[in-house]
Formats: sequence, C-alpha cells, structure tokens
Amino acid sequence: MKKTILFLFILVFFGASAQELKGDLKTVSNIMSAQTLAWNNADINGFMDYYWKSDSLKFIGSKGVTYGWQKTLDNYIKNYPDKEAMGILKFTIIESVQLSKASIYVIGKWELKKDVSAGGHFTLLWKKINNKWVIVSDHTS
Repeated sequence: MKKTILFLFILVFFGASAQELKGDLKTVSNIMSAQTLAWNNADINGFMDYYWKSDSLKFIGSKGVTYGWQKTLDNYIKNYPDKEAMGILKFTIIESVQLSKASIYVIGKWELKKDVSAGGHFTLLWKKINNKWVIVSDHTS
C-alpha cells in the first residue's frame, strides 16, 4: 500500500512538473510572438522588453559580442532607425528545450521582409529572473 501511494505521489509530482515545463516553453513562444508584434509596429523598446536589463546581457552578431542591454538597444536603434528599415519580422522556432526550471534554449530562423530582405538563424538563452522570462544571450547570424 505504501509503495502504491509513493508511486502515485511520484506520478502526480512529475506529471505536474512536466505540465509546468510545457507551460514555460509556451510562455517563451508567446513572448517571441509579442516581440515580433512589437518589431512589426516599429517598437524597438517593446521588442527589447524581453531582453535582460543588465550589463551582463550578451548579443553575438556579425560584428562580435555586444555586452549590455543599453548597448544592444543602441545598436538596434542605429541599424533600424525607422519602420522602413525595420521591415516585417518573422520568427520560426526550430527547437526549444527547457534546460531547467529557470532556463530555456531556443534555436530558430528569422526573416526580415523589406526592400532588401534579410534572414538567418538565432540561438537564444532564456532565463527566468525575478519571475520573468528574459533573453540573457542572443546569437544571431
């Protein structure tokens, strides 16, 4: 009887944990949809709301590593000064893996439709900090 109760407890506990993890993956996916919407409305600040507001944020692009939220924002504003330059963004998630209760790794593709379209791939490391999912590392190529 005790083994049955223990087994049921473990089953319920891990079932709840699996549901929570699936919920976290869905939350990050929804945030990325919100980022796309912000970008497509020429709202760089709204897009950046989901990046870690820290000097430890890492953005890795074609020009190397940028450290810090403000520097990353400044680069976005410099490279995308208006709606025309920003174009229409689309993300496609290829793989999303929950590494722990507080970290998620996402691999995907991005497309930017405008006069001269662009695109590539990205890897994002998301962390749950102060109960909010934020990007702590973005490698975009």
